[in-house]
Amino acid sequence: MAESSAHTKWLCKYHIVFTPKYRRKIIYNQMRADIQQIILDLCKWKGVEIIEGLMMPDHIHLLLSIPPKYSMSSFMGYLKGKSAMMIFDRHSNLKYKFGNRRF
Repeated sequence: MAESSAHTKWLCKYHIVFTPKYRRKIIYNQMRADIQQIILDLCKWKGVEIIEGLMMPDHIHLLLSIPPKYSMSSFMGYLKGKSAMMIFDRHSNLKYKFGNRRF
């Protein structure tokens, strides 16, 4: 069903797949619940609806409804950038193992 704003009706759904750097499975298995909560929080803050999500051992599938006021590329930059910083803040021991806040 289409969403509506002041003068428009819109239906913008995107299937997004993103992976951690080098598809690190160890990081994912240790922090699955934290990553899930971080993605939920970040999407809620921007008003993006998660229609469906699936977390695999080395990548994440998301079906998102992104409002037209955000471009998909800018939202993905926000989601990947903020989630990486939040994961490193919650799990500070990772900076010694992987460094530079890069997933």
